[in-house]
Amino acid sequence: MNYLRQLQAERPVLFWVVLLVGFFVAFQLLIFLATLIIGPFGLPSWVPLVVVVGGLVLVARRQQR
Repeated sequence: MNYLRQLQAERPVLFWVVLLVGFFVAFQLLIFLATLIIGPFGLPSWVPLVVVVGGLVLVARRQQR
């Protein structure tokens, strides 16, 4: 974690690029895993996206409590 704080202080643009790429890759991985789990049920292709976003909303709401 100290490395990230140092990177944020010394090179903030690089820090934000790395952070955005990390979030993008993590989101794509969650979508892929949801597709693997939900895929065999023959549901529409947008269902994994709804499941992942709904899960993220639930996590965010629990964090607020």
